[in-house]
Amino acid sequence: MITLSGKKASSGIAIGKILFYKRDLKDIRRIYVRDIDKEIQRLMRARDKAQQELEGLYESSIREVGEVNAAIFEMQQQILQDQDFIDEITRIIVEEKLNAEYAIQQGAEQFIKYAKKEDIAYGAGHAVDVRDVAFRLIRTLSRNWKDRLMGDEPFIMAASELYPSEVVQLDTSKVKGIVTMHGTVNSHTAVLARTKGIPAVLGIGEVLKEEYDGKQIIVDGNEGRVYIEPDYALVQKMQKQQNENRTEERNLERLKGKENVTQSGQKIDITANIDSREDIETVLRSDAGGIGLMRSEFLYLDNTKLPTEEQQYQMYTLAAESMGNKPVVIRTADLGGNKSIPVLKTGEEKNPTMGLRGIRVSLEKEDMFRTQLRAILRASANGNISILFPMIDSVEEVQRAKILLERAKKELKDEKTAFDEHIKVGAMVETPAAVMISGELAREVDFLSLGTNDLTQFTLGMDRDDKELEPFYNKYHPAVMKMLRIVANNVHLEGKRISVTGDLAADTSLTEYFLEIGIDELSVEPDQVLNLRRRIREV
Repeated sequence: MITLSGKKASSGIAIGKILFYKRDLKDIRRIYVRDIDKEIQRLMRARDKAQQELEGLYESSIREVGEVNAAIFEMQQQILQDQDFIDEITRIIVEEKLNAEYAIQQGAEQFIKYAKKEDIAYGAGHAVDVRDVAFRLIRTLSRNWKDRLMGDEPFIMAASELYPSEVVQLDTSKVKGIVTMHGTVNSHTAVLARTKGIPAVLGIGEVLKEEYDGKQIIVDGNEGRVYIEPDYALVQKMQKQQNENRTEERNLERLKGKENVTQSGQKIDITANIDSREDIETVLRSDAGGIGLMRSEFLYLDNTKLPTEEQQYQMYTLAAESMGNKPVVIRTADLGGNKSIPVLKTGEEKNPTMGLRGIRVSLEKEDMFRTQLRAILRASANGNISILFPMIDSVEEVQRAKILLERAKKELKDEKTAFDEHIKVGAMVETPAAVMISGELAREVDFLSLGTNDLTQFTLGMDRDDKELEPFYNKYHPAVMKMLRIVANNVHLEGKRISVTGDLAADTSLTEYFLEIGIDELSVEPDQVLNLRRRIREV
């Protein structure tokens, strides 16, 4: 038995024969051409056909993976229509007198570099999508192209790399799992595998050899491992776990549409945390009561430059419109600490976790903060949006943030731009200082949110990510539990709402305690929503 390790891209277990996917295209040859005009005409005809295919793929994908994920193929249309992309291909044809297929291949790689440098939203960080578009063009130019996909029996698909357009069209009755040499957990390929429920391990590397073709394997998407020719005992163990997972999924599916209510009639809201655009579709599928925490810093961490107001507005609007009347709580960028970005130039800090982070960064970088506030306010005209300020330590910080919010509102009024003038504002309680003044904070805002991850580490004086501290790190420490009760009491005395958004929110051993102290809302990862609902209904 051989064990390979990769990235956990999509959870679940798959058992079956591994078959390697081959794109039946010969190597792209570098061919000199005499008739340059004819070659450019070939390129333009291919682009028109590819555009039609992508439009059709977008429409069919809406039904298959939802509108948010189908937007991947709208983005690919933008790549296809990008004049710099087409100009680079055309330049290679004209100046180097080379065939369109070779020019597309080379032009795509140049565009990937250019998009990264210029921070083009639909190109930077999406190399796989650019190559997907290029492959579609080359395939269109090839008269004898066809997929070679592998028999009628169920199998596990292996490849060097899979493109999003290939994954979205996979027949899940045949393709039981995915393993690739290359790829990342945040790629569109991984997102679509998760959405379609196909266990996947990506980025295994060159140790995933074609000589394994036809062999029995196990894909463990939960652990990011692949077993080649597993022994009988492991197969039996994995089959048992697979059956248990399926039974669990069926039981949880029955809870969709049910209330989050205890047997005694006490209700509590369950919402979801999100870290990316693609998570929005997962929230919809999870049957959560809305987005309880949008960690907006992903827009900053995924960019080489600060995101523009328009980029942010589009993302926040997408979330608001997707949720309909359900709430969307947008936390302003919680940067600093382990989420620093070079463009902020905050300087070197001896202890970043205790340094310039959260609301402190926003108040120091007012232009950045103003841009985000304007984007959130504009998006608030399209749905039920609230603003949440992170890492609050004092009433003065909240007041300063609200002053900047009012300035942004005035600017938009002067510009006659629509927004929700009564947008709700909240503050995160993540430090012992915030706990002690939680009553005063509650008077300044509409709601408070307990960030239990930071609150626990600051209370215990221990880095939660330090492996050496694991024997000492007690997330159930009595001091932490008392703090949660203190905050809930103080907030309710002011007639405001309190939510829990940290990891403890999904800890079902604490569900009864949260109900006991009167927590109004628990915000968890989308895949934890139904399990938490089941626990609440058991109480």
